[in-house]
Amino acid sequence: MNRPAFTLGVEEEYLLVNRETRDLVSEPPVDLMPKLSEAIGTQVSPEFLKSQVEIGTGVCATPADVRKDLHRLRGAVVSVADEYGYAPIAASTHPFARWAEQHHTEKARYDQIAKDLAGTVRRLLICGMHIHCGIEDDDLRIDLMNQVSYFLPHMLALSASSPYWQGEDTGMASYRLTVFDALPRTGVPDSFNSWPEYQRVVSRLVDVGAIEDASKIWWDIRPSVRWPTLEARVADVCTRIEDAVALAALYQCLLSMLFTLREKNQRWRVYPRILIEENRWRAQRYGVTRELADFGQGKMVPVCDLSDELVGLLREEAQQLGCVPDLEHVATIARRGTSSQAQRIAYDEARATGADHDAALVAVVDHLIEETCRETDMPSS
Repeated sequence: MNRPAFTLGVEEEYLLVNRETRDLVSEPPVDLMPKLSEAIGTQVSPEFLKSQVEIGTGVCATPADVRKDLHRLRGAVVSVADEYGYAPIAASTHPFARWAEQHHTEKARYDQIAKDLAGTVRRLLICGMHIHCGIEDDDLRIDLMNQVSYFLPHMLALSASSPYWQGEDTGMASYRLTVFDALPRTGVPDSFNSWPEYQRVVSRLVDVGAIEDASKIWWDIRPSVRWPTLEARVADVCTRIEDAVALAALYQCLLSMLFTLREKNQRWRVYPRILIEENRWRAQRYGVTRELADFGQGKMVPVCDLSDELVGLLREEAQQLGCVPDLEHVATIARRGTSSQAQRIAYDEARATGADHDAALVAVVDHLIEETCRETDMPSS
């Protein structure tokens, strides 16, 4: 079998905030999206809620290409939003916005989703990051999906950016998935023996009238409906560009490593879904601050140690792919902390200077604006 391209594409969803109130822009001007499209073209699109916007990189050969495109796209969103007194924040939840005050985008697909999913989708005031990796062969895409699912909790822990929900600290590093899991067809997928078996499952859902097509399957990882890619959907939005690039490098290197094992007639063990979901919960709850289960060793291991182990395991692949510094940044995230931790630090620092709870949450928004604007050549205020 020919080696896959392992090209990358990253989609990020941002929340638009009013720079004066720091609250979400629930009803943006009708000309905002056309102006974004004029600046970015087809690489920007509306999301389910009007207070959201999504960007997507082009097809990238390397994480360095991802960095370059994210830098350009974020910068364009920051620039256009600033004309209206708005700013994007790259975080999976807003610290104090209320979901009941938001409105979904008027679009046929979103209208149908709102009708079908009722109250569960109204609460969907969350943003995610999706990482695509090019794998042209259908059966190989399924085989690698089965194996790489083991590492989804690691990716979630490293990306956590949603500790606050409607003005309260949830105690979670990633509250986003707590909201998203209320929807059907989410979470860790089952293992499939082949592409035809996966297609049969999708066809059964379509035939009984449960869904129109596979785009209504929202697993943490899935074969892309539009492209020959394997799409990891588990991650929170990374507030810092360099963290997003590191996650893309990690995902690319993992899939490359699994293919290399296949060439040697070896493979990563496929673990039962309940075990992966246990780590997924721990990643939601603690991010990088505690341990994940190492089911091979049969014990809990700090995420910092697991990150070091991953970097060592994948270094040879990273050298071939030309992304060693980007992969090494994974260990930096584990030690420095994620956006979730940085948001809590911003809150605590504001309280320490005399701010009340509400003012401290505003300080968290200010922190997110500043960090989202970093490396985009655009001012944060």
